[in-house]
Amino acid sequence: MEISARNEGCLCIVSVQEARIDAAVALAFKEAMRKATNAGQSDVVLDLQQVEFIDSSGLGAIVATMKFLAPQRALILAGLTAGVEKVFKLTRMDSVFSVYTTLDQALKAQSD
Repeated sequence: MEISARNEGCLCIVSVQEARIDAAVALAFKEAMRKATNAGQSDVVLDLQQVEFIDSSGLGAIVATMKFLAPQRALILAGLTAGVEKVFKLTRMDSVFSVYTTLDQALKAQSD
């Protein structure tokens, strides 16, 4: 699972560099997210703009990341593609997470 992480202001931005988060990579995703966010004290913006497909295992891995960060830190989602957004809406997980159309919108909202 390839991800990249950087700090910008008071946020840790993690970008997924894969087209899928599914059962085949869910464990690797969780481990990569833990490594990328373990040392930080800031909220995390998960940039999903390159992810075209997510299944229930991938969704579970994102929820597990949210639980790993809680309660001190928030997991904010940005850049959901149409297919990924549909999964979040169907499962009503879009009401659990702060979801932004673009990374820029997420960063602006967090800086306000």
